[in-house]
Amino acid sequence: MTTAAALELARQQGLDLIEVSPKAVPPVVKIGDYGSYLYQLKKKEKRQKAHSKQTEVKVIRFGYRTDTGDLDRQASRSREFLAERHMVKVMIVLRGRELSNKEYGISKLNKFVQSLSDVSEVDQTVKRQGNNFIVILRPKK
Repeated sequence: MTTAAALELARQQGLDLIEVSPKAVPPVVKIGDYGSYLYQLKKKEKRQKAHSKQTEVKVIRFGYRTDTGDLDRQASRSREFLAERHMVKVMIVLRGRELSNKEYGISKLNKFVQSLSDVSEVDQTVKRQGNNFIVILRPKK
């Protein structure tokens, strides 16, 4: 149908000519109420937005003297975050004289990351941030 004929048909019915697919050959159009069409599009976008989940960066912090039991608990919590497809920022906090033995802190952080290697990949390697060392992990695909 020609464009002029389609426009005339739409005017006779008191409706609008809505272009559905402009890139198709020939372009696809439909006759309907344009305001209603926009409302349906917004409603559809809102529904899609509600179903899509944003990924967050969850933070796991522990100290220089944190023992294995607490580290195991932190590791299991990290596994939960990774299972929910969140990124995890693992942070070891060093205070005072602990800063003189940074290697121990970094090795402790690396052991923690190694324990999560089956469910995560390192997104950002060990990096110093003030008195803290951080690693960012992302879930495996």
